[in-house]
Amino acid sequence: MRPLHAALAAICLLTGTFARGAAAQEVWNDARTRALVLSAIERRAVQLADTGLRDYTARAHGYLTFLAQLGEGFPDPPAVIKSDELMVEVYWAAPDRSKQRVVGRRDTLLLPTDIAYHRDHLGVVQNNFPAIIRLGDGDEVRDVPHPLSMQGLATYDYAITDSLAIRTAGTAIDVMMVQVRPKDDRVPAAVGAVYIDRVSASVVRMTFSFTRAALRDKQLEDVSVILENGLVEGRFWLPRRQEIEIRRSASWMDFPARGIIRGRWEICCVETNPGLPSSTFFGPEIVEAPRAEQRAYQFEGTILGTLPEEVRAFDDDAVRQVQEEARALVRAGALARVRSTSPSARGLSDLIRVNRVEGLAVGAGVTQRLGYGLSTAIRGRYGTADRRAKWQGSLDWRGARGFSVGIRGVDDFGEAGDAQEVSGFRNSIAAQEFGSDWTDPYGRRGGVLTLGQAGTSGRALALELERMEERPLDVRATPASGRYGPTLPVDSVEGWAATLRWSLQRPAGARGEALQLSMRLSGGRAEWAGGAETRDYARASLDMGARRPWLGGRVLGRTIAAAVSGGRVPAQQEVRFGGPVTGPGYAFHSLRGRAGVSQRIEWQRQIPFVAMDLGRFGRVPSTLTLAPFLHGVWVDRGSTGAEFHPSVGLGTLALFELVRVDVARTLRGPPRWMFSIDLTRELWPVL
Repeated sequence: MRPLHAALAAICLLTGTFARGAAAQEVWNDARTRALVLSAIERRAVQLADTGLRDYTARAHGYLTFLAQLGEGFPDPPAVIKSDELMVEVYWAAPDRSKQRVVGRRDTLLLPTDIAYHRDHLGVVQNNFPAIIRLGDGDEVRDVPHPLSMQGLATYDYAITDSLAIRTAGTAIDVMMVQVRPKDDRVPAAVGAVYIDRVSASVVRMTFSFTRAALRDKQLEDVSVILENGLVEGRFWLPRRQEIEIRRSASWMDFPARGIIRGRWEICCVETNPGLPSSTFFGPEIVEAPRAEQRAYQFEGTILGTLPEEVRAFDDDAVRQVQEEARALVRAGALARVRSTSPSARGLSDLIRVNRVEGLAVGAGVTQRLGYGLSTAIRGRYGTADRRAKWQGSLDWRGARGFSVGIRGVDDFGEAGDAQEVSGFRNSIAAQEFGSDWTDPYGRRGGVLTLGQAGTSGRALALELERMEERPLDVRATPASGRYGPTLPVDSVEGWAATLRWSLQRPAGARGEALQLSMRLSGGRAEWAGGAETRDYARASLDMGARRPWLGGRVLGRTIAAAVSGGRVPAQQEVRFGGPVTGPGYAFHSLRGRAGVSQRIEWQRQIPFVAMDLGRFGRVPSTLTLAPFLHGVWVDRGSTGAEFHPSVGLGTLALFELVRVDVARTLRGPPRWMFSIDLTRELWPVL
């Protein structure tokens, strides 16, 4: 049984067992399929009136959640920005009258935002959409023919691909899965599947996405919809469960930021034929009770405590399956976001930065989408102190199922070390004003070939083959106060290397546990300048983070480890720890050797604090997060032996946990204190 079919068992308002019917061979628009689709269209046209259903009432309990992903590749899990919990009274009367009233609403704000939802997101979909589908009040999806409408017959191809036998109370109900695709995938259309009761021709389930032409907002990546019906009184297929996911990504400067709106609804307490008066349906279809009445509604627990994990995390298999089915039915280009030429930057530091080599450096970039998954990009930067331009150019192809190939030319800076110690924003300010530059750059020039595969369940794999020349850089800039330290004395080498990268991101499960893991294995040959020496070397590194609830808070652990083997290796390949992330309390990159492990254990717990009002962006929660931590660094210095460097500290997260202040003290040698203030590390990829 396919995963999609397994999900059907959980959505019907039935008890019993499911047996798989004979899977039909996929034949588009055959007589059997057309007959079933025509029957379903006729059934929708009479709006269930001939079954004796005149009207009904129900209650819908739902969540609207706004999430965000920042950084290259949109790392999982997305962060919850805001979540609204709603209770809605639902009314329906034949033939197609609908009314919904929001009677309860509460929200929680985890990060500042002024997002406002379209009105139709505040309610459920009645009768599986009208003949013309609209979403977001027509701003997101507009004028798409319903697959089960007379206009849809001229728009779509249909194929029966499977059947299910649903058994309950001694009655067997045959449900047919009909896949739907547009005849022309360049027009506004739905793509997906409908499940139809063979006998009554009623819709049991619908799962679909939309072609690119159907999406009105250019920032939209995709829209996925799941409508599930349950059998009421053994006669009426009425709404029972619904999901919608809308994904947008920033279109300005190729900024790696994605916003996600997830709506999830459970419909219950159906009462059929109560005799609703006509006045019930006057005015707009979806209305809200007075705000005081909404706030007075008594919900159970807290919003985040009752928010389903599949909404909070990025592991909703049903929604992911909708997109996979759509990609299998039409060309990838029919679903892909279409953009031609646009400015390009991966983060703020691509546009402006300050360091001791370049001084003030300004940059820009441009990306050109060529179609069929191909794109080309070039980014450049000019330093006012070293008076030199740096650049990166690339040509990439990305398939609909996650496989990618890319080539890249580079004449830019590399960075020594295994972890970023501070954000680019913070480093630029500290470098300019105080001469505190916590980067170790060196020059790199060459080319890279990359083969990648973005898998399911948060896994990704990439192989890089590169040929590079690397060289040291000199201090060229002068800060406003203080003075810069020397640059890293890297070795001037050239050679080749092969690198295998593997990553896993497992979002929070039902118990709040989460895991992030990345590994890198590389090997190559380096030739020192002038041909004085040639050496083979290998390097391995690991970065793993995990969290889980504990004692009313959460425990976070992070392990960063690296090792290099071979005889003489370039200095830029050595393991380097020290700084707020890899060695709090110890000087920047002062702990170095041929192997090392940096381990942090931190406990975060919220305490009461003073709330602040940010106007339309929300109200800062009246809590502060304290984060005491223990840290230890083990490093093998080679001929001088191994050393262990422990430290302790206290972190404080404030302003929606966007700002972090750390105070750390070393426990080895003379006491050394370190004070650090920065933006939260989740924002670093775009700073």
